Amino acid sequence: MFFAGFTLETRTANGQQIRLRRGGSGPPLLLLRGNPQTHAMWHRVAPVLARRFTVIAPDIRGYGFTSKPPVTPDSRHYAKREMAKDLVALMQGLGHDRFRVVAHDRGARVAHRLTLDHPAAVDRLCTMDIIPTLAHFERTDMAFAMGYYHWFFLAQPHDKPERMILRDTEDWFDLHTSREPKDKGFFHPEARADYLAALREPGTVAAICEDYRAATALDLDHDRASRAAGERIACPLLALWGSQGAIPRWYDALAIWRDYASGPLTGGAVNSGHYLAEEAPEEVLAALDRFL
Repeated sequence: MFFAGFTLETRTANGQQIRLRRGGSGPPLLLLRGNPQTHAMWHRVAPVLARRFTVIAPDIRGYGFTSKPPVTPDSRHYAKREMAKDLVALMQGLGHDRFRVVAHDRGARVAHRLTLDHPAAVDRLCTMDIIPTLAHFERTDMAFAMGYYHWFFLAQPHDKPERMILRDTEDWFDLHTSREPKDKGFFHPEARADYLAALREPGTVAAICEDYRAATALDLDHDRASRAAGERIACPLLALWGSQGAIPRWYDALAIWRDYASGPLTGGAVNSGHYLAEEAPEEVLAALDRFL
């Protein structure tokens, strides 16, 4: 069954309506999804994790069926700092002042900022298939620009990318999720249906673009300020990435993360492309079992 034993609910946190699934018992564990997905991306690992943890898997601000604040000239509503505030408030509202975080893609960027801004809240952090945003931009070369062209496309001024995507949202979704070639049956039918329904929800596409616009401006300001202040991830950090994806081709990921983490750091490749939790759930669960 799809998320067997989980509730599907909406809660208010930091003024936002946040859709989430919740299940299990034990220490609290927050799962944060990537773009252009919803929390449904965790369907293959969340039920197993729920045997040991109280699992909370929300749609982050702007994504899925969570609140979508309006577009602004500075994209301030989609700064990772603001998204992180939502999640801390959500977890506190559920009675969890301190929790573990497992996060993929854009969700991992939010988790990175959450861990810097609210270090007392995060017990352990696992990131999937990223290096820090600032590190990406400071290392931009032809390979990155061509491989992650969507970073630069989605960050174009409102509403140019939105109009292009909305002309055929499903076609854009299929192209965008094909970093490594895959057919339309790659995603679980219920997950795919949720992703597409969310993309068709008014405001979602604009919110995705605002997320990427914020990453080129406010997020970099915040990241540079954190670096100047000597702020680094202090809790244990596990960095995972797909062996078939771009991260190991372009970077020594662990060496980069060492510049951003002062606590224990481990990590390595999973035999998958970009979508680790959906492509290689057994490997992901094994890594998490050792770490969490």
